[in-house]
Amino acid sequence: MEVKVEEEEPTGYIRYEKFLPVMTRVLLERKYRPIAEDVLLRAFEVGEPFSQEEMEEMISAAIDPESNSINYRDYITMMVIDEN
Repeated sequence: MEVKVEEEEPTGYIRYEKFLPVMTRVLLERKYRPIAEDVLLRAFEVGEPFSQEEMEEMISAAIDPESNSINYRDYITMMVIDEN
């Protein structure tokens, strides 16, 4: 399946502001199979650094307000779709 995001001025890059709504729709429509939990966990261990905006967005979704910390396993569980 192909997802198209068009830019007014093609540069070979997609602006985050254009990418986010398209990918949000794709994820909500469940067009792709979910990634296994162990693969997501490895992505946290070897991923590239987040931008400030990405970090703030992730933290707002992932932080546990009681402990004021992020449990990666709990965050991954939120992102994984249970197929059962």
